[in-house]
Amino acid sequence: MKMAANVKLLTFLIPCAFLVPVLITLAPDLRAAWNSEALQNMKTIFVSIFLEAAPFLLMGVLLSSLMQWFVSEEMVRRLTPKNPIGGVLVAGLLGIVFPICECGMIPVVRRLMHKGMPAYIAVTFILSGPVVNPIVFTATLLAFPSHPEITIARMGLAFAVAASVGGLVYMFVRRNPLRTPKAAITEVKTHPGFKMAQPHSHGSAHDHNHVKNWRSFFIHAGDEFVDMSKYLVIGALITACIQTFISRSDLISLGNGPVASYVFMMGFAYVLSLCSTSDAFVASAFSHTFALGPLVSFLVLGPMLDFKSTLMLLSTFRTRFVIGLSLAIITLVFAGSWLINMLA
Repeated sequence: MKMAANVKLLTFLIPCAFLVPVLITLAPDLRAAWNSEALQNMKTIFVSIFLEAAPFLLMGVLLSSLMQWFVSEEMVRRLTPKNPIGGVLVAGLLGIVFPICECGMIPVVRRLMHKGMPAYIAVTFILSGPVVNPIVFTATLLAFPSHPEITIARMGLAFAVAASVGGLVYMFVRRNPLRTPKAAITEVKTHPGFKMAQPHSHGSAHDHNHVKNWRSFFIHAGDEFVDMSKYLVIGALITACIQTFISRSDLISLGNGPVASYVFMMGFAYVLSLCSTSDAFVASAFSHTFALGPLVSFLVLGPMLDFKSTLMLLSTFRTRFVIGLSLAIITLVFAGSWLINMLA
């Protein structure tokens, strides 16, 4: 099997050999382009995004490995509230106990879902955890010291959107949304109207629950980190390109208008792909340009849905589920921030 994979890879590498003479011929021009100011800025932005997110991703995969080691399926089912309302409320406040950034949240939630956590609780935790936690609360207060209402609005809207999306998942999602090979799972019924996928102990390369030692712990963590980091790299690279080659002044010029300002700030949050602990300081630069509603929409949407997290969600959940989840998040954030601006 390994030899066949190597031969298949070789067939893709052979055509690349023909590019070597072309690259040698164009070497001076390529060197000049590589050292241009725009590309230097792009490299700087790319490295800063990756280095900002990588520690939280590493924290998430280590926590995921600990859960694989110490948390059993029976424990997850026993601790999961049977009442869906209670489950959503508890999941919405879990970020206070587990203040993990959105990059590290996805591997943790994927592991919990494999162990029996229902999808609606998992989704609520993914959306609320990166915002409703003491670290982000403190960072937002520091970024807006004279406007505590922004911090309150951010926390309240994030919790409301996460709980609402979790309720929608409970009502309308009837199958396991994880992107898991069918051969590696068996169906077990955990909650009314919902079938949870239960992995075999020998089915997946990421599941080493048949041996509990330090070697299996780090193998699992390494597998998770490599699996998630490739999507982080791609998302950070595309985000760096957008930030480099599209000027911020051009983007701001598109945000003049009662509706366009929301669209701009939400799109800006999606493209910037900032960590939830630092986006408040970026938003503070727009505090004299935009009203409360657009600022809150930026602060809430970014940690819930940005470019790099979309790729990571697609690597974990089915495409159709991610599309529906994204539309629900965008709609609820827009409506909630609009209402906050009207009431302010």
